[in-house]
Amino acid sequence: MAQVGGSDEAPEVLYGLHAVREALRAGTRPLLRIVVSRQDRQFTDLIRLARAAGVPVHVEPKQALDRLSPGGKHQGVIGLVATKAYAEPEEMLASARARGEAPFLVIVDGVEDPRNLGAVLRTAEAAGVHGVLIPERRSVGLTGTVAKAAAGALEHLRVGRVQNVSRLIETLQAEGLWIYALDPAARKSYTALDLRGPVALVLGSEGKGVRRGVFQKCDDSASIPMRGRVESLNVSVAGAVLMYEVVRQRVSQAKIQEK
Repeated sequence: MAQVGGSDEAPEVLYGLHAVREALRAGTRPLLRIVVSRQDRQFTDLIRLARAAGVPVHVEPKQALDRLSPGGKHQGVIGLVATKAYAEPEEMLASARARGEAPFLVIVDGVEDPRNLGAVLRTAEAAGVHGVLIPERRSVGLTGTVAKAAAGALEHLRVGRVQNVSRLIETLQAEGLWIYALDPAARKSYTALDLRGPVALVLGSEGKGVRRGVFQKCDDSASIPMRGRVESLNVSVAGAVLMYEVVRQRVSQAKIQEK
């Protein structure tokens, strides 16, 4: 498996209260140490969690934390963690089946803004997605900025990286998944899709959307109706709308089966 940021040795830098706190609570990968700018009430719970887990806590001047984080937006806390391994699609499918659920995956095709990817990951975890897959090229990896934007979701969500998205789609289709792309030009509304069974949703890049070759491999496409003057939604917002349509349909189906 590839490691975050393409490095097998360098630790990942997590910054921000939510990201570091969730890393401590999840315990899915070891924290090497935590650096805080002060020890006041705001950090009491965080420091307690760290010490309970045996993670060293260092108090350093704010300038030291500024050097470790892009733009100095660290909220006074930074965590150095062992790199997170990318997951394989097979692990995601196995997880869904172990839980007795229809597989629900998200493919993010070429999103380069780390905040957008982080927001997609945060929604995916909240919506119960079994895994998110991103391409090795033309896409941001799991950087500290992504982790901060994900607000801790990265600690609970499987994320995979693949060389060829078109080939990935073929593999998932062979496993019985239906692949749906979000396309602003599609005539069909996203609410017309049947999302109750095994599905993978394909979200495109911020500017160009889903690449043509990838789009042609999908089983169908749909759009989100736009009533205002803007032509499209931010990819993270559009993805949230579509992911929660999956949730809505599956919850409705479960209620019908209970009657």
